[in-house]
This record gives sequence, structure tokens and C-alpha cells, in this order.
Amino acid sequence: MKKKKTVLFICSHNAARSQIAEGYLRARYNEQYKAFSAGIHPSRLSTTAVMLMKEVGVDISRQRSKSISGFLKKHLDYVVTVCDTAEETCPVFPLAGKTIHVGFPNPASLSGPDEVVLGEFRRIRDDIMSFIDKEFGPVPG
Repeated sequence: MKKKKTVLFICSHNAARSQIAEGYLRARYNEQYKAFSAGIHPSRLSTTAVMLMKEVGVDISRQRSKSISGFLKKHLDYVVTVCDTAEETCPVFPLAGKTIHVGFPNPASLSGPDEVVLGEFRRIRDDIMSFIDKEFGPVPG
């Protein structure tokens, strides 16, 4: 059996974007990758992220917010920053094979009527899933 590649997704608080990425990569590409997520300043898992991932059949309710400090000395095949703040403030991961940055808007900064906020949050979720499919896919067959 081929060894799974390790992927760490990082965002500011490890509340939504990196959690969505971790959950989706694990659910969709578990045969090929071992997914993790962490935050520069970890807080708590977004309940909205949990709800919106359930809409696409991915349960992230048992994930928890973690600090990047627990990953600094680990060998990782990929380190992916999913927000601009994380890219700017993230320390170097000397044992990472490849570092990737792709910035997604922060769902916590969305404002307006609930339906507008949820629509934008869904768009961010879908953009993250699309990025993962392009970067780490295709689905094994």
C-alpha cells in the first residue's frame, strides 16, 4: 500500500476555511492524503461551517481548532495557507515538501441579511472544494 501524503491547511483561527479544507480532503481523497488543519491564533470550529459541510455530505463536527505550533517539527508533504493573513504571518515549515498559498475571503467578516451571508459562505466553501479538486484530485477511480 502506498503511503498517504500529508497536507496541513492553515488559516488565521482554524475556525472555517482550513476546517472545510481538512474535512473535504479527508472525505474525498482519504485514500491518497492524510489531512490536518491548524490556525495562527486558534479559536473554535464554526458552527456555520459544520452546517454547510453537512449540506455536501461531509461531517466536520468532530474536528477541533488546533495551533500550528503542534505541526512545526513534523514532516508534511504540503502546507497550504488558505487566507492572506496566514500567508503573511505563518512561520516557515522547514520539513514541508511544498508550500502553497491560495487566499479565500474570511467568512467571519461577512455581513448582511442571513441569506446573503449564507450564500457567500457557500461560495467560499465551494471555491475551497474546487481548489482541492484541482490541486489534489482527481477522485481515484
